[in-house]
Amino acid sequence: MSHREAVMAPDAPAPAGPYSHAVRSGGLLFCSGQVPIDPATGKLVEGAIGDQAQQCIDPLTRVCRQSGPASASAA
Repeated sequence: MSHREAVMAPDAPAPAGPYSHAVRSGGLLFCSGQVPIDPATGKLVEGAIGDQAQQCIDPLTRVCRQSGPASASAA
């Protein structure tokens, strides 16, 4: 049985439910899905799909960095 470790990134928006940003297990990182919410306003980002996609990717990058050096190099 492999060890599982919850990963929370303090500079990423809080999860919308009772789960962590990611789980690390067996050298792999499993990230929770992200929605394009502006953490400053709590509202969905408006604009082009590229703007919304970037707002989803930015928190994932923060989560990868929080999880450690090996994951950060993949972000």
